[in-house]
Amino acid sequence: MIIDAHAHIFPNKIAEKAATGIGSFYDMKVDYNGTLETLLREGGEAGVDRFIVQSVATVPTQVVSINNFIAQSVEKFPDKLIGFGAMHPDFEDIEGEIERIYALGLKGIKLHSDFQKFNIDDEKAFPIYENAQRLGLPILFHIGDSRYDYSSPERLLNVVKKFPNLTVIGAHFAGWSMWDRGAELFDHSGIYTDCSSSLYAMTPEHAAELIRKIGVHRVMWGTDYPMWSAKEELERFDRLPLTDRERELILSENALRLIKA
Repeated sequence: MIIDAHAHIFPNKIAEKAATGIGSFYDMKVDYNGTLETLLREGGEAGVDRFIVQSVATVPTQVVSINNFIAQSVEKFPDKLIGFGAMHPDFEDIEGEIERIYALGLKGIKLHSDFQKFNIDDEKAFPIYENAQRLGLPILFHIGDSRYDYSSPERLLNVVKKFPNLTVIGAHFAGWSMWDRGAELFDHSGIYTDCSSSLYAMTPEHAAELIRKIGVHRVMWGTDYPMWSAKEELERFDRLPLTDRERELILSENALRLIKA
């Protein structure tokens, strides 16, 4: 089994605009249009069996509609999709909406503080962490950007220390564009991570080193769709000097354990 542990989807009417906006933010080419249909088709052709899907609420007013969209998408394709809900630290009823995320059957929460413009260790975000921790919902954090400080690995470390029972996923080896820093801080720390939007920027040997530093039982494979092609990302992953057992863990078993599937 292959699980894409990091994929973004958007309603068809705004998908292309959203995907283009992501590319502009990172000054990078985006491979796909951000629709669910394209994700399922392109991922399926590459051999991906299931997808953890989410979207980011860049403003508080988007939270409810995103959570409805993700839940409806999972309902249409329950054998293919695992949904993570959206949250924003300025949302009016954080506790109530996280309770609803849980009731909808969504398996976690996605935050991207560089888009949402808040420091992830800011106290105003603590109600999100407290309620996610209480309900056993993991939080997928975008981590790292050398241009900003909102999502630095050091700020994530502050969150991990403050909320030791929170299940944390620090995306992109816990430090996009500062990968070694993330792996150094979270050396066998117990957080989860994924290798999405990372393998393009390093040698296979370097990637394998980061995986083993963080801990192979805590790393998941992902595409960061619509950024990258599943076929291309799997080809990159196949070049990593890993054992067959390590590949099994990263491609599916770690994600299944995380979502308790």
